[in-house]
Amino acid sequence: MERFQLGIDENGLGARLGPLVVTAVAAHVVVSSARSSKSGGSSSGRDVPNHAHLLDDSKRLVSHKDVRLGEAWARALVGAGVSTPAELLERIGLDKFSVATKPCPAHVRSQCWDTSDERFTAPTRMIDEVTECIAALREHGTSLCLVRSAWVCTKLLNLERLQERHRFIVDLHTMERLILEVREHAGVPIHAICGKVGGIADYPRFFGPLSGRLHTVVEQTKPRSVYEFAQLGRVTFEQDADAKDSLVMIASLVGKYVRELFMARIARRYANGGNVKHPPSGYHDPVTNQFVEATVGLRKSLRVAADCFERRRST
Repeated sequence: MERFQLGIDENGLGARLGPLVVTAVAAHVVVSSARSSKSGGSSSGRDVPNHAHLLDDSKRLVSHKDVRLGEAWARALVGAGVSTPAELLERIGLDKFSVATKPCPAHVRSQCWDTSDERFTAPTRMIDEVTECIAALREHGTSLCLVRSAWVCTKLLNLERLQERHRFIVDLHTMERLILEVREHAGVPIHAICGKVGGIADYPRFFGPLSGRLHTVVEQTKPRSVYEFAQLGRVTFEQDADAKDSLVMIASLVGKYVRELFMARIARRYANGGNVKHPPSGYHDPVTNQFVEATVGLRKSLRVAADCFERRRST
């Protein structure tokens, strides 16, 4: 039996700076009776041992200082014809740049959208290895076919907060948008496996784009929530999915790269004149704290509103 399956994961949910990134990776998956229906049936790094160093939870394989593997996965999935990171984002982005940049004030847009001095860094050897891993996954019944990434900028996250929509809800609604996008692309019912969103168990209470759609609750427990939708397919929210399912792993790796692209742009924007010593991760750490403090004067002179730069604190 073959089904159209996708894995979805987020990057940057608990960050202080930079966007929330949610990424989906889809594949045609051959599922046999020997493969667990709960796990979804896609291969994992353990199934392709010669490539296990390329396929795992992104937190184990990449870091803020080195996201070449995430880049390699994104480039291998997209294929030839992309020569710059900006072209790559345009290819995999859920929204076109004209839509993504619409909330940006003209004088602030360069903070996240200046592509000067931006280039690929993953070596050809690494991309070739990832391509071989994709072939190995295909041999094990998982044929990758699509990658899409959505990002929610700091300004939009803050606007959602003012509307009393927490970042977990924004994350969930972005996942839902990706599910609907992939379902339309596939033209057939799909099976979506998503990383668990916060401590949510009863997801229909918080659905946005999926709200009002006819569905059946298959399972609703702490480790897993599963729903069957008419015409749409099955949607599973799985605890630690990025350590179990290959598609979620790859989505996490690509999403990490996308988020770091935006963080690198933010760092470059304020490097000159901001007394910036080290590029920030954007999370709650000493380097990011120093970056925020060191750029106060420059941001004030550039008239960068606080809500365009830093996320509002939870209350």
